[in-house]
Amino acid sequence: MTEPRGRQPEAAARSSCGSASPEPTPSIAYLALGANLGDPVRAVQAAMQALDTLPSTHLRAVSSLYRTAPIESSGPDYVNAVVAVETTLSPLALLHAVQAIEKAAGRERPYRNAPRTLDIDVLCHGTTCQCTPELELPHPRMMERAFVLVPLAEIAPHLVPPDRLAAVQGQGIVRIAH
Repeated sequence: MTEPRGRQPEAAARSSCGSASPEPTPSIAYLALGANLGDPVRAVQAAMQALDTLPSTHLRAVSSLYRTAPIESSGPDYVNAVVAVETTLSPLALLHAVQAIEKAAGRERPYRNAPRTLDIDVLCHGTTCQCTPELELPHPRMMERAFVLVPLAEIAPHLVPPDRLAAVQGQGIVRIAH
């Protein structure tokens, strides 16, 4: 991005003095979206739009929508998708931003794996590897779930080893929309 003409000398002076901080390098992050309460198709689509409005974040790829049965849970079937975003948000800032989107969609967490109006998981964020109580990257169970791997393979096949995709082929998943 270029500075307006009237600001170029000041910008040049800052950068030559080393006082200007460099812009953060964008990373590609992959997010899994799911919902099984209310209107799950609409919830997932609205979440995709909300992700594209996050600061310093742009939606780069969107998978088809898929219907899956709940895993380790109960309730109606889920609608799932995976998106790629380009972002300069840190992994933790991105997590907090997607949690705000979940909350705005009425997400409650009464117990583990409860049915939900919206769920957004950060699957990976660039090449970041971390394990904290708040966020583990890459997502620790992403390679075990068809509802993550099938849509992820659709938009980023280089991230899904064929043997992992084969290992989840018995989990019911049906493409419902693009």
